[in-house]
Amino acid sequence: MRRIGAAVLALTFAWAGLSVAADLDGTVQSVDPAAKEISLDSGQKLVVDDSTTITMQGKDGKLEDLQAGAKVKASYEEKDGKNVASKIEVE
Repeated sequence: MRRIGAAVLALTFAWAGLSVAADLDGTVQSVDPAAKEISLDSGQKLVVDDSTTITMQGKDGKLEDLQAGAKVKASYEEKDGKNVASKIEVE
């Protein structure tokens, strides 16, 4: 019985560590390069890290290239309470 309890406990901790990817569409409201953060018109914020891929009309881009008013599609995962973008595409 202890083994079953230990297995359930281990699976619970493993499940809690999983992150789920999500997608969204929005319009950039502001870009904060110092904080590596993008605010969207929906009020949602996305954090950009070294693994984030940014494309602008099919070409590689950088956070500094994003401007307010740009329409974007993004994929992100919640990590440490922040929405970390894996991919941002400017339409």
